[in-house]
Amino acid sequence: MLIDSHCHLNHIKIKDAGSPSELIKDAKSHGIAGLLTICCQINEEFDEIHSIAKEHENVWCSVGTHPHDAGLKTEMAISQSQIEDYVTDNPKVIGIGETGLDYYYDNSPREAQKESFRKHIRACLATDTPVIIHTRDAEEETIEILQEEGQGKLRGVLHCFSGSSWLAEKGLKLGLYISFSGIVTFKKATELQEIAKATPLERILVETDAPYLAPVPFRGKTNVPAYVRHTSKFLSELKSVSEETVSTHSTENFFKLFNKAKDTWITK
Repeated sequence: MLIDSHCHLNHIKIKDAGSPSELIKDAKSHGIAGLLTICCQINEEFDEIHSIAKEHENVWCSVGTHPHDAGLKTEMAISQSQIEDYVTDNPKVIGIGETGLDYYYDNSPREAQKESFRKHIRACLATDTPVIIHTRDAEEETIEILQEEGQGKLRGVLHCFSGSSWLAEKGLKLGLYISFSGIVTFKKATELQEIAKATPLERILVETDAPYLAPVPFRGKTNVPAYVRHTSKFLSELKSVSEETVSTHSTENFFKLFNKAKDTWITK
């Protein structure tokens, strides 16, 4: 059993691969027991992704603003208390984010990104909800904000990890989980593979980040949740353990982190 801990079922680029219902059905036919579909613009897409989660068993969603969109007036206007309300009012909302810092693209002013990130973290602490972190070319400031705002109580995950060993070590010391995507299967991702080897099984999640970053042997194609099994298999080979070991740990880790998912988890 596996959980795709991060995908975008409503994304325009995934629609050619199937409707959300078709993608969920396909994933479950390949042993993917649950999926977490992620919000990047609260005003634009929350209602849609929340509807997907409500309509399907063992599918959950998050609420949050991606750093790319942190400078949009509509997103800047959303208050911490509003984010908290989305969590407390909706049982299928189990995480806050994705949020964080992206200085590679700089699609939003950096100050707007930092303020949005802090706002999301504060909402996490107020609701005891994990944060889903996106960070690119902003490692030191990401850790600095997590240390300043987290108060040693923040739960969360460094999603689609592609950072340095320094970031991984700092994240683990803060109690964060590390989620690996199809990037880890890429031939040239040798540094990332070494980080994955060193990351304890008790702190690993797996994800697709679909429709992006399809793992080998589907690299270059539209990514779909069913492909998360290839990332899990690669990690098992990398860490010299069985596929079942990785799937068991990553699934247990998912429910430890996103503990609210247990309230709506349906077993057959």
